[in-house]
Amino acid sequence: MDIEKFRVADLKAQLAAGDDVQELLAAMKEDSRVSVRKLAAAYMRQKIREEAERERVLQMYAQETAYYNQGLYHVAGIDEAGRGPAAGPVMVAAVILPPYWECPGLNDSKKVPPAKRDLLYDKIMAEAVAVSCVAKSEKEIDELDIYHATMQGMYDAVNGLAVPAEAVLVDAMPLRELTVPHKSLVHGDALSASIAAASIIAKVTRDRLMVEYDKKYPQYGFAVHKGYLTKMHMEALREYGPCPIHRRSFEPIKSMVKGLSE
Repeated sequence: MDIEKFRVADLKAQLAAGDDVQELLAAMKEDSRVSVRKLAAAYMRQKIREEAERERVLQMYAQETAYYNQGLYHVAGIDEAGRGPAAGPVMVAAVILPPYWECPGLNDSKKVPPAKRDLLYDKIMAEAVAVSCVAKSEKEIDELDIYHATMQGMYDAVNGLAVPAEAVLVDAMPLRELTVPHKSLVHGDALSASIAAASIIAKVTRDRLMVEYDKKYPQYGFAVHKGYLTKMHMEALREYGPCPIHRRSFEPIKSMVKGLSE
């Protein structure tokens, strides 16, 4: 292949188009122009990274595969976001993915930058077999406690799937009342693609809700810390006291409310 007449930009476009890539790369590696040889090397490095990422995501289906091998293809992953904050709801999501669905960048939501989380959220919502996301409010958390409110949210999320789950993988929480095969995985959002997808849905949904709450209660900084007890949040609590979305069963709000009532 004679590529001497092609500019670097032309070659880049041909690589992107994917036509006769192997022959083109072979010619580029032998080209006298340093810029062309560098482009070929960069293209190969990118392809190696993409293949490594594809393999990483594929390995996250190991838990799902155990169910796929039993003929159970609608495997729901369940995860939550917001157990730790002192304000706002805990959000719980359940997601069923197509078997071996490819999604570069899919991971535990805590390991994914916010902008990438938003992109993954859109892709999951568009391509998943089914998605369910429920919120357990601060009032429900105060009534049940955070552990049991989260557990109830997980049952509600899986029961709310438009396509019934044939099996369930859940991050850490045992769900013994489920009537389908299920498994609880410690750090499941890093081990299971379905749980990782649920963690993305729960996290993005909750973060967006806290941004809306920030508009209603701007003095607390909810858009920044999402309800976690940061220095900013603590200072706002000391100055303004708790607002309606603060969890009364969490410290220091519990003590603040008790002090106000005495």
